[in-house]
Amino acid sequence: MNHEKRTFEFYVLAIFFIVFVLFLYGPLSAIVILSFQGPDGGLTFPLNGVSLHWFANLFEKQAVGDFGASFQRSFILGLMVMVVTVVVSLLAGLAFRRRFRGSSLLFYATVASLVVPSIIISLGIGVVFQQGGLPPAWYSSAFGAHLTWTLPFGVLIMFAVFNRFSPAYEEAARDLGASSWQTFRHVVLPMIAPSLIGVGLFGFTLSYDEFARTLMTSGTYNTLPLEIYGMTTNVTTPVLYALGTVTTLFSFTIILVALGIMTMLGRRQAKKS
Repeated sequence: MNHEKRTFEFYVLAIFFIVFVLFLYGPLSAIVILSFQGPDGGLTFPLNGVSLHWFANLFEKQAVGDFGASFQRSFILGLMVMVVTVVVSLLAGLAFRRRFRGSSLLFYATVASLVVPSIIISLGIGVVFQQGGLPPAWYSSAFGAHLTWTLPFGVLIMFAVFNRFSPAYEEAARDLGASSWQTFRHVVLPMIAPSLIGVGLFGFTLSYDEFARTLMTSGTYNTLPLEIYGMTTNVTTPVLYALGTVTTLFSFTIILVALGIMTMLGRRQAKKS
């Protein structure tokens, strides 16, 4: 069997990809390794023993940092943002399938927040809440600030999905006597379900680790990114690395669950067809 000879450009891109992966995961791997320091270990190499001491220390009362409560706030906020992002992005995608007056202006207004510095949006929302006599909080002002970040991405994704969606499937369903709701529920929704899961995952992860748009809008109680940032100036033990390892594993778990659901839906759709 003849194999096509690799070009010089292929090796250049391969080297670039390897360097990129090392740059991306190298520091992360160092944090993971250092989180397994022994009880007398420090923040740098070499390891002083190997143990799960600092992971157990996460669940004990800390002199600095509130891991459990901040994680809970970030998780709930991420779920709130995820649900709203999916629903609004889906409705926007359906609405923009037909041209209407002011659609271009509405589109550019939606994506405008992507080009505005995040800290400016955070500052503006925080000031508006304070001037209105409403105390900023993670479930109100921070919630709105996160939506200015997740909604434009969700809307753009759904635009791309519906741009490739053939109306012939809907026309066939109507020819068979299906109503508009039945067509959407049994034809459109199953076909775009993997994309909706992707939008939801995107919205959750963007909210879960958002720092800049939360800084001025979270109010009295920190989300997890703010809590970790505050700990970097106060905590001098590997418990900070253990927290980073746990949150990273949680993020990867969410991604794997989403991929599993998308795979299951894809197989179910293939069986039906």
